[in-house]
Amino acid sequence: MAILSREAVETLGFSSVGENVQISDRATFYGLSRIALASNIRIDDFCVLSAGAGGIIIGNHVHIAVGASLIGAGKITLCDFAGISSRASIYSSNDDYSGVAMTGPTLPNEFTNVRHADVFVGKHVVVGSGSVILPGTTLEEGVAIGALSLVHKRCEAFGIYAGNPARRIKERKRDLLELEKRFITSKETGQG
Repeated sequence: MAILSREAVETLGFSSVGENVQISDRATFYGLSRIALASNIRIDDFCVLSAGAGGIIIGNHVHIAVGASLIGAGKITLCDFAGISSRASIYSSNDDYSGVAMTGPTLPNEFTNVRHADVFVGKHVVVGSGSVILPGTTLEEGVAIGALSLVHKRCEAFGIYAGNPARRIKERKRDLLELEKRFITSKETGQG
């Protein structure tokens, strides 16, 4: 994976860019002026980030793995320490498949019934490979989504969810909160 230089990242046109942002030269971006990047972010090969009117906000220490996509007109927020695994997709817009409207971006809005809704991915959330997160979803702090899951509603804090549709299968440990405190302290004291 070839990483873009800091100069290259700054010339792309993001709304903001923090420190230590690692972006593959094979990632693709649309609506760059509506994408805000905090610090210590890594975006791998073949990721697609397409920010509509709501934009995309990515917090600190976030990893977006190979082939993941964040797409739609609604706002997509990834909070600090979130991880999006390979081939996971987050949509803040989707077509109406009921048959009452036509589908596809080549048609005027009057013939489609696209739904737009914000997606919120909380702190310490991990989304497993191949999972799909649909518009209007909130993944509260510490949620873990199992691989190949379909998520279309709120997932409560520190739950592990899996399946199609995703359902809560067990509790996630909260040890990572203490690790976060130690990590922050080590950065502040220069030991990390």
